[in-house]
Amino acid sequence: MSAVIDLVADIGEGFGAWRMGEDEDLLKLVSSANIACGFHAGDPRIMDRTVAMCRERGVGIGAHPSFPDLVGFGRRAFGASPYEVETDLIYQMGALAGFAAAHGTRLQHVTPHGRLGNDVVRDRASADAVVTAVQRFDPSLIVVSFPGELIEAAKEAGLRHSVIGFSDRAYRSDGTLVPRGEPGAVIHDEDEVVERVLRLVLEGVVTSIDGVELAVSCDTVLLHGDNEKAVLFANRVRDSLVGAGVRIAGMAEVVDARMAAETRA
Repeated sequence: MSAVIDLVADIGEGFGAWRMGEDEDLLKLVSSANIACGFHAGDPRIMDRTVAMCRERGVGIGAHPSFPDLVGFGRRAFGASPYEVETDLIYQMGALAGFAAAHGTRLQHVTPHGRLGNDVVRDRASADAVVTAVQRFDPSLIVVSFPGELIEAAKEAGLRHSVIGFSDRAYRSDGTLVPRGEPGAVIHDEDEVVERVLRLVLEGVVTSIDGVELAVSCDTVLLHGDNEKAVLFANRVRDSLVGAGVRIAGMAEVVDARMAAETRA
């Protein structure tokens, strides 16, 4: 297992006068950021400020598009057609890319949020819609997801891709995430979170909610910004990884190194 990993957090998830998360503190600890693009959270002012903070700190900028569901924070079933998914993604990536260009930088990656992020793992039509959107908009972007249809579709299309591991979410024995509405879906114990991340990065395994050992090889580890202990968890996770000899690097570096190794093999 590689001793190099990207750390990413979901940020920019406020809206108007409403704020969520401690983005400034998280950005001191991560190497990449998933920024809300206005459909589940975020607005032009928040997007502008968040991109500026990422640019200042050298944090890789990623689009975090979702279904148009502000009320449900992008976590509700939406019934969108593949073409709606495709065009909604282009719209959201375009909005964030505009702010990135205004700050003299560009997008690094894209990762679907919430219910859309779960749908593209299981539903090939939705996954293909995301891949088509990336191909039409900017095929140099890294497509980020957990193992499933989107990663497979990205591979087949020849797109750069990054498998994400979850620090504070429980896995089912089939490798999918336990839905947030079910008991135990979100892990709140910091020691357990640290132990899980170390095993994930150093051993490539995670224990499912029903005790099954799963092989999960990842390029990046997600630190959720909406967790009430997000900054505490991020500090503990980063310190523990560094203490174990793991180097924190940008997503592009980690992905390109892994893909080069796969090519040589």
